[in-house]
Amino acid sequence: MKRWLALILALALAVSLTGCHGRRDTGEEVAAGLFTVPDTFDTAKDYEITFWAKNDTNMTQVNIYKRAIADFEALYPNITVNLRLYTDYGKIYNDVITNIATGTTPNVCITYPDHIATYLTGADTVTALDNLFTDEKYGLGGSELRFDSPTQEEIIPQFLGECRLNGHYYAIPYMRSTEACYVNKTYVEKLGYQLPEVLTWDFVWEVSEAAMAKDAQGNYLVNGQKVLIPFIYKSTDNMMIQMLRQLDAGYSTANGEVRLFNDTTSQLLTTIADHAATGAFNTFKLAGYPANFLNAGQCIFAVDSTAGATWMGSDAPLIDIAEDKLVSFETAVLPIPQFDPEHPQMISQGPSICVFNKTDPQEVLASWLFAQYLLTNDVQIAYSQTEGYVPVTAKAQDSPQYRDYLSRCGEDNDTHYRVKIEAAQLLMANTDNTFVTPVFNGSASLRSAAGQLIENVNKSVRRKQEINDGYLSQLYDEVTALYRLDQIQTTASGEQNLGPLPAASKGLLLGLLACWVVMGVYAAREKFKNRSVGTGKRKEKSVNFSEND
Repeated sequence: MKRWLALILALALAVSLTGCHGRRDTGEEVAAGLFTVPDTFDTAKDYEITFWAKNDTNMTQVNIYKRAIADFEALYPNITVNLRLYTDYGKIYNDVITNIATGTTPNVCITYPDHIATYLTGADTVTALDNLFTDEKYGLGGSELRFDSPTQEEIIPQFLGECRLNGHYYAIPYMRSTEACYVNKTYVEKLGYQLPEVLTWDFVWEVSEAAMAKDAQGNYLVNGQKVLIPFIYKSTDNMMIQMLRQLDAGYSTANGEVRLFNDTTSQLLTTIADHAATGAFNTFKLAGYPANFLNAGQCIFAVDSTAGATWMGSDAPLIDIAEDKLVSFETAVLPIPQFDPEHPQMISQGPSICVFNKTDPQEVLASWLFAQYLLTNDVQIAYSQTEGYVPVTAKAQDSPQYRDYLSRCGEDNDTHYRVKIEAAQLLMANTDNTFVTPVFNGSASLRSAAGQLIENVNKSVRRKQEINDGYLSQLYDEVTALYRLDQIQTTASGEQNLGPLPAASKGLLLGLLACWVVMGVYAAREKFKNRSVGTGKRKEKSVNFSEND
């Protein structure tokens, strides 16, 4: 009986190591999984690692990746890097989630911190890089590296801080961008306005409404065409998030408490609806790519990432419309509109690099070496020159090579395209004015929900629906359900509640309880049995004594 109870209890405890669910501590439990760096890298063994990256269908970027891989493999002949390219970060995210379930994640992946927060819900999925950062031999600026790596201090602090989740570093920044407002300055001045150094929302709304004037034939006066959308915003996620931040209104807490649905949000949506109703405002999802309208003279204010600068303007190297549709105008590159121009605030965005855990620590170390190689000056500067990105290290930004690149702004309409370089300089000048949203499991869904509010209001206006309190209340409920925001719960201690226990875990706990009950019954039975035996022996001894007497 004792053997059977011991076996049952051992099995129950073994299952408990894999079956428990419910509350995930976002600090201490994760800390226990920090990577232990091997004393030396085994160069006698061959390693094959996979690298998933995004390239925006830009062959220049593809070639930069291939060149980086070739140069890295020349330094480390025992490491082979297999490149897999994607055209969308969302597809990388979906494939990683799928591969977590099958245990076939890549070794190195370009992704976003919001996505990493979801990856971390799988046990030991992503490598915590703290020990790798500081390792004397193979860490940032390590003595045993075969390339010139930046030190941790040489990574721009704001960019590195974005990679810190739950008190630990789970990524390194790769490139950074923000949003810019690309303005048809020619049309603004034609309407009788002068561009300020910092745009305000009131200015943009006013000019956009003024541009809606038409002649007797139905052509817009400012461009002489039948089509005009004065203000187009590509990422409505960012639009809502930045508006709320500028007004110091709620969005979310660091622990994942959803505060998106508030009075300020309602006021902003009402204002947006008013301008959507006149046709002065529209979004990328409903209208189309802002650059195409801008370059055709059918848009005045086009908000997009600084990483999209090579599509913006009459002389853009990546114009995506027919030449006969192109309109010549002067392009201005300005920060996004602000509510308080004295204290501008804009979002910091851009891809980061994470390393996935594997059974062999040497394979993880090989992956880390390659990830770190992507921070070298040659890779950082080459990639930043393809778009309005900026390098993430001061080492690259301050290098003579990068300074020369910036100084040649406008020298040509390719590598030194003026709008592209001005977009990068915009971010460099405003790094201290950038912010990031809190990252937690579910933050990616909350981000999408923020943009969905604007998209739905925009659609509803075109369907002639009235945007009132009742409409907004229903909208909030629909978006909450769509993105399951009611399932993002936190406790006061900062621990994330992952919801009710599944049936298997409940069964496990009941099984453990049953084991303890059986053991208790068995112990009581043994005690009773021993007591009975003892009493019988005393009686027997008493009887024997009487007979002998």
